[in-house]
Amino acid sequence: MRIRPLAAEQPDLPQIAVVVIGEAEDAGFNASGLAGARQAARAGKGRISIVDGLAYDTAEILESLGGILPDFDGLVFIGGQGDRVMPVLALDWPEKSFAIVQGHAHAENLASYDVAQEHSAYLAGCLAALMTKTGTVGHLSGHRVRPGLKGRAAFVQGVMETDPAVHVLTVFCGSQDDNAITRRWADAEIKAGADIIFTMLNGARQGAIEACRAAGTLQIGNALDWTALAPDVFVASALARIDLGVERAIADVAAGRLPRAPVILGLSEGDYASLALGADVPDAVAERVATAAGAIRDRSIIVSETYDGAEFEPETETGRC
Repeated sequence: MRIRPLAAEQPDLPQIAVVVIGEAEDAGFNASGLAGARQAARAGKGRISIVDGLAYDTAEILESLGGILPDFDGLVFIGGQGDRVMPVLALDWPEKSFAIVQGHAHAENLASYDVAQEHSAYLAGCLAALMTKTGTVGHLSGHRVRPGLKGRAAFVQGVMETDPAVHVLTVFCGSQDDNAITRRWADAEIKAGADIIFTMLNGARQGAIEACRAAGTLQIGNALDWTALAPDVFVASALARIDLGVERAIADVAAGRLPRAPVILGLSEGDYASLALGADVPDAVAERVATAAGAIRDRSIIVSETYDGAEFEPETETGRC
């Protein structure tokens, strides 16, 4: 575990810990949250420190965060992994303020903020259905946590409501940060016919990039605008303004002013989600995606949060990828 202050000491401001699982600079979900923490620090919302390097192990997280909480006035946890941890910490430390971004657990001293990344995942599904040439598309994510599960459900819904003839391969590989694992699973989906793969990953995205680049397969990213970072691979990127959710959570925790109910931040509330499109996306496809975004915004489309279909199992595997 590492603790890194984001700004010079300002003794009159509350001390806030902002926690992520894995590395903060992960070119993905955590990095988007880190941008929000940095903006809150620049705005003088508090003396903010980033806490990263934690493994996804509930007992370890509880022990590590419990050990540092005497030094902080409040804590903001970024990621659905916090739903298991934060209610325990909030109960153990009733005099402190807590928040989860991308979680739903709530208590008297625990707030939750959910940026609806599933809205952009639905748009990713719409695009994948319109762009596939093989009629098969893939979804690849890591940890089986609520935000990722909702994103998967929305992606599949977007595909099916755009073209029900398209086949979706979907898997949670168990790691957000191991590139060898994501390379194997991306290779397996490509071998099974997927010519577009939607990835919801953190540091392990590079493995999927390498698989797609080697096979000439397109990818739809998330968290950051991957069409600008790797335009040869990414046809689009599903954006969600996690940074804005983190900024709001930090401000509320620092002020000790927590909302009484979970806060949902989606297209109906503002520009919290969007799909960045690559230069090669045809205008007609872009128009279809924009129409779907408008329908989510005005609630003509209700994005699903659950998926009860099959998960991908490579035909040739003798164990797990």
